[in-house]
Amino acid sequence: MILLNSKKRLITLLIVLVCGIIIFILGLGTTGLVDETPPLFAAAARAMSESGDWLTPKVNGIFRFDKPPLIYWLMGFFYSLPKNEIWDSFGTLSARLPSALASLFLMLMIGDTLFCWPQKSDRQFLIPIVASLGFALSPLIIIWSRTAVSDALLTGTLGISLLLFWRRMASENNDECISAWVFLGFAILVKGPVAFVLALLTITSFLICQKNRKTLLSKINLKKGFLITTLISVPWYLLELLKEGKPFWDNFFGYHNFQRYTSVVNNHAEPFWFFLYIMILASLPFTPFLCHGIFKTFDDFFKSSKESCDVTETLYTFSLCWLTSVLIFFSLSATKLPSYWLPAIPAAALLTSNSLISLKNINKSYTYLWIFNILILFGFSIAFFFSNIWLSSINDPEMPNLSLELISSGIIFKAKLFFSSFTLLAIILLFLKSRNIFLYLQIFLLVGQSYLMLPIRKLADTSRQLPLRNISKLILDNREGMETLAMIGIRKPSLHYYSRQIVFYEPNTEEGLINLSERLNTDRRENYEDQPDYEYKSLLVVIDEYSTRRHQWSKINHQKLGKFGIYNLWRIQKSDLNKYSRFLVKSGYKSDWENRKVEKF
Repeated sequence: MILLNSKKRLITLLIVLVCGIIIFILGLGTTGLVDETPPLFAAAARAMSESGDWLTPKVNGIFRFDKPPLIYWLMGFFYSLPKNEIWDSFGTLSARLPSALASLFLMLMIGDTLFCWPQKSDRQFLIPIVASLGFALSPLIIIWSRTAVSDALLTGTLGISLLLFWRRMASENNDECISAWVFLGFAILVKGPVAFVLALLTITSFLICQKNRKTLLSKINLKKGFLITTLISVPWYLLELLKEGKPFWDNFFGYHNFQRYTSVVNNHAEPFWFFLYIMILASLPFTPFLCHGIFKTFDDFFKSSKESCDVTETLYTFSLCWLTSVLIFFSLSATKLPSYWLPAIPAAALLTSNSLISLKNINKSYTYLWIFNILILFGFSIAFFFSNIWLSSINDPEMPNLSLELISSGIIFKAKLFFSSFTLLAIILLFLKSRNIFLYLQIFLLVGQSYLMLPIRKLADTSRQLPLRNISKLILDNREGMETLAMIGIRKPSLHYYSRQIVFYEPNTEEGLINLSERLNTDRRENYEDQPDYEYKSLLVVIDEYSTRRHQWSKINHQKLGKFGIYNLWRIQKSDLNKYSRFLVKSGYKSDWENRKVEKF
């Protein structure tokens, strides 16, 4: 019996692994970095790898204190592997692998946890796969797991930690307790104190709900565990504080943690109920089952509170505490971003699986939920059949022909075909009263990843990022005497990443022109990759098509070296730039670059 269960467990995890590789790994490095934030992470990680300074992240010649170093260390490790420039020509595979692998490992942990603790289910083989796919097929997880930022890594490390905490409370395996604290330490090294706060809220709220809370608390070995987490996570913060002092304290703790939570940063103000809306979107197209799973878990909890309950049957209660902790904590935050919801998605997937367990018999509730779900799928189909209405409203200055390209590439037609087939399949399976309808539709959605997402990613890369890679190559081919490089108007960190040069970013305003003139004389920035000659007679300027029409820039004499997409490469004489800058100053304009926050280059 034990051998049979071990074989089934291995098969289950292999199925989950294959599905995860399809969703997260395949084609991961075939497109370039997507501005704005991913190139900053990638540039900092590559700088660590090539310079040997693994302590302080730096981008474009300045410190980058927005995130702790684990994401940079992992990216930097992949950048350090032999022949990286050959097998990772875009630099995106190395930058995206930490996010993809974190989601893949969390997916496996979800499947393994539900297999070992099946939660009163008679489908021990099916539910772990369905729950794992429920997590992996969330639209937000699909996007962020293939993006070179730290959000998916936080979700992975924190999610694995929380599941290990619950497993320890449900079993007698001491190793899992140590592992839980280790992964919590990793999570704190990914995004800072927020990881500890979310774990604390989840575990505390769960323990409050349990009658045997003292026994459960003793199982997770609080004193020893907290010491392990501290030894893993705190040393870097202390070293960085000793090395950089007040700038690190003000930027990381002051701006990126305290100020982001207590005030609106970068215009990311949203209403209090914002994450309820994101929860609905993040669980599409199976949101009705998440809602049912939440209500079912509440109902089960109130029933169990009246009678003794085995802790091995509390996974869904734990998941509800987990989801609620994330919801409340980030709803109270002044700054709100969709990515903040990612740590709650593993809990949402588990709660969705509770809905499937409770609906093992085909009844009215089962039918009503699927009718609601089919209406959602039908809505998607209708939206694409009437795409001509909303396509005309797309207005992206970086991709001015996006609407036409979507139609000519066949993506809209594929979307119509896919969602129509999806809806029809759901109707047929419901009519046949299939008990495995959820899994069948997940498999169909899994296949749709390569059918739809691959061409969408390729189109976005060709339209948005290829011009920047080409203009970067043009810069390398035309640079004279270590000329300085500036980018005017639309600001793209990927220009720094691909050109490997210090870039001065300025708006296309009169103040931006004055800023650039002054910075070339006073802002002496360099890094191990690039030491510009600030005294050289000319400079290179990447300027978008819209900015070239601004009066102050069109008046400056320039040599046009080339154009890709909306981006032009100019060579400007410093004497001409300084002359026009003095004219603008006399006209009443002033520079403002010294008042800007150092991160916003």
